[in-house]
Amino acid sequence: MEYEKITDAEKFASALTELRIEYLTEDYGGLSLTELEQLREKLPHYFQTHLNVDLFAYVCRAGELIAGCCFLFVSEKPPNPSFINGKTGTLLNVYTRPEFRRKGIAGRLIKKLIADSSEMKLDYLELKSTDEGYELYKSLGFEDAVTKYHNMKLIIDKQNRL
Repeated sequence: MEYEKITDAEKFASALTELRIEYLTEDYGGLSLTELEQLREKLPHYFQTHLNVDLFAYVCRAGELIAGCCFLFVSEKPPNPSFINGKTGTLLNVYTRPEFRRKGIAGRLIKKLIADSSEMKLDYLELKSTDEGYELYKSLGFEDAVTKYHNMKLIIDKQNRL
């Protein structure tokens, strides 16, 4: 097994697209044909545009097959006391193919991501965890966020999307 950060967006855009779709299919309990078509159309361009700019992809390869992956999305905001450097990271798309699970792949990938986050001078990493991943993240030092703020979102009307 080889663990690495992806540097060649063009070479890996297709593989990262398929891994993202596998992750989303499992996370959402399935995707419609329309959603699959839209994702296959949009994701390669996204990876080619953002990889190693504000998105970093870590993979574990078993030969030519990517056994697992995780992504780090970095955002920069005006600094405040909670993020004095203004740079934070979001860990997402932690995914291991079913046949490779329970072998420590996700943990090793996340440790590499954490080390790189420190080198990038990120103030913190955040994530949303499933019940299945919760203990892994706790073992790696992640803590439950306690805040006086509510986690909210506004879904923009689909007709207004480009």
